[in-house]
Amino acid sequence: MTLIDRLPLKPVEKTMEKPKFKTVQEVIASGEGLPERYLHTPNEDIESQPLDAPVPEMDIPAIDLSLLLTPSDNGRQELRKLHSALSTWGVVQVMNHGMTEEFLDKIYELTKQFFALPTEEKQKYAREIGSIQGYGNDMILSDDQVLDWIDRLYLTTYPQDQRKLHFWPQIPPGFRETLHEYTMKQQVVIKQFFKAMARSLELDENCFLDMYGENAMMDTRFNLYPPCPRPDKVIGVKPHADGSAFTLLLPDKDVEGLQFLKDGTWYKAPIVPDTILINVGDQIEIMSNGIYKSPVHRVVTNREKERMSVATFCVPGADQEIQPVEALVTETRPRLYKTVKKYVELYFEYYQQGRRPIEAALI
Repeated sequence: MTLIDRLPLKPVEKTMEKPKFKTVQEVIASGEGLPERYLHTPNEDIESQPLDAPVPEMDIPAIDLSLLLTPSDNGRQELRKLHSALSTWGVVQVMNHGMTEEFLDKIYELTKQFFALPTEEKQKYAREIGSIQGYGNDMILSDDQVLDWIDRLYLTTYPQDQRKLHFWPQIPPGFRETLHEYTMKQQVVIKQFFKAMARSLELDENCFLDMYGENAMMDTRFNLYPPCPRPDKVIGVKPHADGSAFTLLLPDKDVEGLQFLKDGTWYKAPIVPDTILINVGDQIEIMSNGIYKSPVHRVVTNREKERMSVATFCVPGADQEIQPVEALVTETRPRLYKTVKKYVELYFEYYQQGRRPIEAALI
């Protein structure tokens, strides 16, 4: 039974993918100028400013992951900071996550090396029509879809039997081995973070993990945003909230671009060395009965500098029923969301239409 079966809403029509467009790197190399397909028409309200207009910086804490599950006063203080940040912004920076600066630098360097490969080498891992995994750009679902200024490599990394290794680059050397190691290290962070979120809401520490399920998936997306000639009119990633439970992000260490929407204003994410940025996805918003927010965010482009990031989406098992935890439904806070299943299948259709799928889950 899918989300569409469970929810009394008019589903988004299933759309066939249009032919693939050139990658952004190929557009730049062609020297033919900026195709109109990339030009963004701002919405009347929150996007009336040029996309490259200056914005204030978010005020989000760096949380010490190593303290979150300790019974000490410092641990309780970190849990309070976590609760405040996730209920206000839906975003935290996490330090002391068990990965060394050298290891994270290696991931950045391998990402950079992959995108610097000749086009014909990268095309060996090209995404197939109708599939999300592989190298290239995202699906084009309509003739008037505005394209994002991004090239990406999208790989399912967990469970291991779901990996499509023919999309995993053999060049640069060490890419596959490092991604496997990163996936295993992230698994530890994911379990700790689920338990910490539950504790911060005074719940049994395994209640979110149990709903997340044994057969949960991880998808890792390597992103390249090349320098853009019109950062005022072209967007790296259009505004959206994530369909995951939550998302782990290694942002660029030097170049800003990630922005979050709060109360009608865009804020830029700070760059904090050696931290992992974690943002709540729609499915934790549902599990927490709306206490923890799944924030709308976007990526803007830069005229002079390329930007890279690596995002890992933590997605509940396809057969898991996702619903508000019973202890968070009270007389003063009634249940806000229906039970959903296979949420991500609906997600991409809504995303390209600029709609939020979580609205379909509201009671």
